[in-house]
Amino acid sequence: MSDPLSGLLDTLDLADTGARTSEDIFTGPTQWMPHGRVFGGQVLAQSLVAAQRTIGEGRHPHSMHGYFLRPGDIDEPITFSVDRIHDGRSFSTRRTQAYQRGLPILSMIASFQDEDTGLDHQIDMPADLPEPESLPTAAESLEGFDHPIARSWSNDRAFDLRYVEGPLYLSVEGGSVPHQAVWLKTVGTMPDDPDLHRAALVYASDFSIQESVLRAHGLPWVTPGLKVASLDHAMWLHRFGRVDEWMLYVQESPTAVGGRGLSQGRVYRRDGVLMATVAQEITVRVPKA
Repeated sequence: MSDPLSGLLDTLDLADTGARTSEDIFTGPTQWMPHGRVFGGQVLAQSLVAAQRTIGEGRHPHSMHGYFLRPGDIDEPITFSVDRIHDGRSFSTRRTQAYQRGLPILSMIASFQDEDTGLDHQIDMPADLPEPESLPTAAESLEGFDHPIARSWSNDRAFDLRYVEGPLYLSVEGGSVPHQAVWLKTVGTMPDDPDLHRAALVYASDFSIQESVLRAHGLPWVTPGLKVASLDHAMWLHRFGRVDEWMLYVQESPTAVGGRGLSQGRVYRRDGVLMATVAQEITVRVPKA
């Protein structure tokens, strides 16, 4: 992909089919991925965009909960069906179902709220971390490793990810601990639409959230036979921030059991403002020795 950011923006620009029966119907493209499956962050972000298209001006998403039902096929477009569940004085609720070949691949419920005032506090951003400019890019970390996934991570992503503890691409640096921190931002300047920034943040929230589970057990992505799949994804959007400016994604895994691992994350603006909280459960299969 010659311009990953333009590709992301095109992916989030859904087509309105004009259908207005009991649900609103939209369609969207899929991005190429080397493993042939639709990136989870893509379908999450598109589902939020579809829901937002049915919301009045001035009401923005504050939470979303999605279940991954089937792997998506990168060779097929996606249809999004939005059910207008509720519109109240301050909140609206939408359910989005994403389909390929008539079968659901993701089911998501999102809530939207008018801007309001009230109690305000947050957990502080970790201090004394290296600045993102001092950390290697994905391309620098994967230099000399010739593999389709490595080339995709190095060149095709719309986001620049830089790991504080070192990436898990080829090895586990910094010890086997259940936490990590990643600086990230888009590779170019985004349009000024705040809801587009929110959708892009949802997209990026799925990049590395699984890795605190793997890091806890010293498992890099190249572990032979390793199989990882997302089961669900929840996200709460607290405060606005631009995704084309550096953000810190702090991640930890409180538990793994029964072939499942739970990861939690917090996304901060560079100035320390807490933008979002994320939780995801995954399946993890590691061949027995």
